[in-house]
Amino acid sequence: MRFVFGLVLMVGLALASFAVYMAQGYISQTQTALEKERDARKKLGPMVEVFVTNKALNYGAPLTKDDVRKIMWPANALPDTIFKEEDVLFSDPSKPRYVLRQMEKFEPVLAVKVTEPGVEAGLRLASGMRAFAIKVDVASGVSGFLQPGDRVDVYWTGTGSGGETTRLIEKTIPIIAIDQTANADVATSAMIARTVTVEVLPQQVARLAQAQATGRLSLSLVGRNDDTEADAAPVDTRILIGEPDKVVEIEEEPACIIRTRRGAEVVESTPCTN
Repeated sequence: MRFVFGLVLMVGLALASFAVYMAQGYISQTQTALEKERDARKKLGPMVEVFVTNKALNYGAPLTKDDVRKIMWPANALPDTIFKEEDVLFSDPSKPRYVLRQMEKFEPVLAVKVTEPGVEAGLRLASGMRAFAIKVDVASGVSGFLQPGDRVDVYWTGTGSGGETTRLIEKTIPIIAIDQTANADVATSAMIARTVTVEVLPQQVARLAQAQATGRLSLSLVGRNDDTEADAAPVDTRILIGEPDKVVEIEEEPACIIRTRRGAEVVESTPCTN
């Protein structure tokens, strides 16, 4: 009996030691995980609740409460125009906001991506500016790679005093729509447009309208980060093929002479002074 009792005691002590060892390992792992979480929270900083979309939203779609949800977002990485309060995002339930740019699921809702309450998506012109449509084709429209938000130089080709000439008439004007869409995110590949709508001043509208009526307009795409302005001189056929300038000879007019007939005789007098 003593032998059995001693054996049971030894087995019990072994199991107890193993349980203590396992508990220490679990506690150590838990403490390590907690320390890592604390370090991560320190790096993230304070968190705030913000609105994100809970599904993909296309351009022009109305934004409703069912389309958004709140998640925690690091306060030190918060965009300036993000919505944090429901009464700001949905200030008037009878006047919904509309999507200006395509948004994916869980994308933050920013003021630059939605309209003001009650304002539908469409052309949004700055104060004092006008929209003007330019007819284009595959050649004049940069092979269909233009998108809303791009900037272009406009060239006019027509007949002038020296023959057919091409000249730069407008510099770095912004495109606000292609055909009938102002969404900059819909074009995933080249699209052959028929019209390109630009935002210009009223005096530029008159220049473009006259140029479009008297010749052909071509667009030249300006790089997104290009701050330079083109300063191209007019080019005609003579300059293009390198033909030398023509020398125009001016014939001198004969001096004014007064002729007086006296019977059958003609007498020439001093030339006119005027």
